[in-house]
Amino acid sequence: MTEETDDYTTPFSMRLTRAQRRKLGEDAAPLPVGEYVRSRLFDNPTPLKRTSRRPVQDEKALVQVLGALGRSRLSSNLNQLARAVHSGSLPVTPETEQAIINACAQINAMSAELVKALGLPEEKK
Repeated sequence: MTEETDDYTTPFSMRLTRAQRRKLGEDAAPLPVGEYVRSRLFDNPTPLKRTSRRPVQDEKALVQVLGALGRSRLSSNLNQLARAVHSGSLPVTPETEQAIINACAQINAMSAELVKALGLPEEKK
């Protein structure tokens, strides 16, 4: 039989109505619900070590980038290019080179918009 130690955590769950869960989320903000509940139940709760989630900084920009990704055929086209490279059947013409350069530019632009929308620090080049 093993002894239970303080660093061992076990999950606990309970059923709430939608209204109760909504109120709990509102009361907990900006803390995660679990941390809020521990803070209310215990005098000195031990916070769990967890990577923090960053809220979306610019929802409009995020929607635009995700919409552009959904409309684009970039993933399909890049997959086709990769297959052609692996099979040795990709003819390297000025048009092919320009298409690859354009695709990379579009991906870089979308990446920059995602970074901005998520409020992440910009990559240094």
